Parts: sequence; C-alpha cells; structure tokens
Amino acid sequence: MIYLAIEITIHNNSILPKTIPEKFNSSILEPNIVEKILDSWRKNPMLIPRIAKIVVNISVGGSSERLDKAVKLLNQLTGLKPTTRRAKKTIREFGISRRQPIATVVTLRGSKAYEFLRKALTAVNNTIKEESFDNYGNISFGIKEHLLIPGVRYDPDIGIFGMDVAITVERPGYRVLRRRRCRVKSIPKRHRVSKEESILLMEILFGARIAHKR
Repeated sequence: MIYLAIEITIHNNSILPKTIPEKFNSSILEPNIVEKILDSWRKNPMLIPRIAKIVVNISVGGSSERLDKAVKLLNQLTGLKPTTRRAKKTIREFGISRRQPIATVVTLRGSKAYEFLRKALTAVNNTIKEESFDNYGNISFGIKEHLLIPGVRYDPDIGIFGMDVAITVERPGYRVLRRRRCRVKSIPKRHRVSKEESILLMEILFGARIAHKR
C-alpha cells in the first residue's frame, strides 16, 4: 500500500501539515489510535507536533583528512557551514585524544530541513524502523552511503561517507524551556509528543513507511 504525503506548511522554521486529514491509513498504527490522534489535533491546533530541526552528523574518528572531506560534503549537501565536534575523552583503543575533532555536524530548519529530509528518506527507501522513534517523538536513522541521496554523484576527492540524521519533533510552547530567564524546567507529560504521534506525523508529511520492530 502507498501512503501519500499531504501539503506542508512552514511556520517559525518548523515543518507541519497544512491541514489535518479526516482519515488516514497508517502503515503500523491501529485505526482507533490514528482517529484519536487526528481528532485531538483538529480540536486543538496547539497539540499538532512539528519538526523543529534536523541534525546531520558524520563521524570520522581521528582522521583529520577524512574530517575535512566530511565537512566539505555536508556543505555541498546542505548549503550550510558545518561545525566540528570534539572527543570528550581519550579513547586509546581508537587512537582518539580528548578534545580531538572527530565529527562534523550541521543543523537544518525550515525549508532546508524539509528538502534535505525528503531526499534523506529516499536514500532509505522512504522507510523508518519503528525503533528509530524514541518515547518523546524524536527520530534518528542512518544513511549507509551518501551516494544513495538523490542527485549526488561520486567525487573521488571526497570518497564515500555514511551519516546519521536526527529529527527533533516538538509542539508549540517547547521554546519556553530555552529562554534564559525561564523558570520552567520541563515540559508537562500531557504536552509532550508521543511516539505514536511522531510516527503518524512522518507518515502524513512524507508518506513514510514504518517498519515493524522484529
């Protein structure tokens, strides 16, 4: 069965459905759960989750040459300047020293996040494993080779890299936590995004198929 994505909208750099469908056939969720979630979203737009950001990470270990190539690759794929991440501790078995640059990361929001995620999902056959969703609705999956991303050609000067894609899903109001003077230390459970809501969101936005946990 093919699950067609619907039209999206971008509000405050977050990605969400432009309209909430009356009915939807989920690839994994029971019909009564889908109906309950959609009904709650229609009744209260503040409950509609949205993709706040996407973080793309390439880890290379202790190789500075490969790190430079990975930085160049992420820049080509996203059009943004990546940052580097350093090791928090020494790992002698892998020849890694504390504070040594070992990975490169870029954060995407808004239209750039949407366009990259569309291509990234194509690279994994538009399929996300059920275990890729955590209990707070966030998602992470890996791409074995960047050449699987549509429109990317092999460059011998760069080589081949795998990467990890982390998707942050939030409801309106989460930004309160990030305010410096905010006294709120956590989001109430009733306002947190559930795993089931995140699954349904990805199916609606991108027509993603969710693979059952074996």
